[in-house]
Amino acid sequence: MSDVEQQSSEVKTFLDRLVERNASRAESQGPEPTWIAARRQAGAARFEALGFPTRRNEAWKYTDVRAIARGDFELTDSAEFSPASAAAITLPVEAYRLTFVDGVYSGALSDLGDLPSGVAVLPLSQALAENHEAVGGPLGRLTGVEFSPFSALNTAFMEEGAVVRLAPGSVVEKPIVLQFLSRANAKPVMSHPRILVEAGARSQATLIEHHVGESEAANFTNLVAELLLDRGAILTHYKLQEAPLGDLHVASIHVEQGRDSRYTSFNLNLGGGLVRNDLISELNGEGAEANFYGLFYGQGRQHIDNHTLANHNAPRTFSNENYKGILDDRARGVFNGKVVVKRDSQKIEGFQSNANLLLSDRAEIDAKPELEIYADDVKCSHGTTTGQLDEEAVFALRTRGIDEQTARGLLTLAFAGEVMEQVSLDAIAERVELAVAGKLPERFNLAGLVEAAMALHDE
Repeated sequence: MSDVEQQSSEVKTFLDRLVERNASRAESQGPEPTWIAARRQAGAARFEALGFPTRRNEAWKYTDVRAIARGDFELTDSAEFSPASAAAITLPVEAYRLTFVDGVYSGALSDLGDLPSGVAVLPLSQALAENHEAVGGPLGRLTGVEFSPFSALNTAFMEEGAVVRLAPGSVVEKPIVLQFLSRANAKPVMSHPRILVEAGARSQATLIEHHVGESEAANFTNLVAELLLDRGAILTHYKLQEAPLGDLHVASIHVEQGRDSRYTSFNLNLGGGLVRNDLISELNGEGAEANFYGLFYGQGRQHIDNHTLANHNAPRTFSNENYKGILDDRARGVFNGKVVVKRDSQKIEGFQSNANLLLSDRAEIDAKPELEIYADDVKCSHGTTTGQLDEEAVFALRTRGIDEQTARGLLTLAFAGEVMEQVSLDAIAERVELAVAGKLPERFNLAGLVEAAMALHDE
């Protein structure tokens, strides 16, 4: 079979699943609103035209998606998940919570409590059923069907996800958690969740997107998030990705920022066998600020690919990016960060930094920071470094009575510290620290040792 025939067969497999799903949905729920059907059809047509990306595509040069393209994934309507198992892996934070099992909303595992006045958090299916016209405008406004083949695929299949609406001036004190659980199924399943956040003028909230599941799960998640920030809105977005190592995870996050808005992303990747994150922010109004903090930790044969883009579409906008990669065993990481300054977008600041730590001689990283500037009165910088643990620092800690494994864990944690010190939620920080450094002995003054290790590392 030729490459063209192979790709055509792969696309057909997914589109056949879509035809089956549409027929099942029509039989059980009746016809969909015209605008949803039209958007679904457009997504399917776009996906069919593009096909799955190959390594001949520059943006996918280092990431092979054949495990997805050739996978035999089913769709499910079941949200069954043991409450005890869910409780064991749920992030222990006091929050408003929506839970999805293999992409299906679970009311039993969700808890919204009493939301503040002017704040709405609900599953996408409910939003579409209750007021589809209000959802239809913003949904697809950013990514449409042309963002990427996976975005188009999501548009074709989308039926569940989360809608978060913040009225102007509203402040949500507790985080809003969107929990995505992956289950160990007899056959792998796929899900295409859609997240829509509309943050009104001067509103404030913290959104936690948490991906986790049963250790034997081997499913495919293809998520699209559209985040709309009106003037002066402040949104902090944590993405904690702890999916099982058999899972395949693709995410497209697109942010639109109005004047004086501030978006802060914490992209923390610990799990998944094959992971691809695309994060784009459109800074459309003066005073808009985007902060991208990322940490990816890979082991075994994990492959973690992060692509980011800050589009400075207006003058006096600010972006700051700091991504750290830690790779062990035969893991492979990809970082491609790009800052684009549009013509006439004067007096902007765009800073980008990527540093990577290889804990094994077999681990690999491909890093490509980029600047594309069409204005002359700007402050921009970018850079990337890759290295290994400083053996002198390891020895220095060992002379203080620390065993080698703990010393290496401390130095690895110190490397991640520049990103982790920005994380204000202890529950998330503890999950990341445990994954990166292991369970460190409590008898040590860990705070003091980490500080000393960071000083040694900086030297």
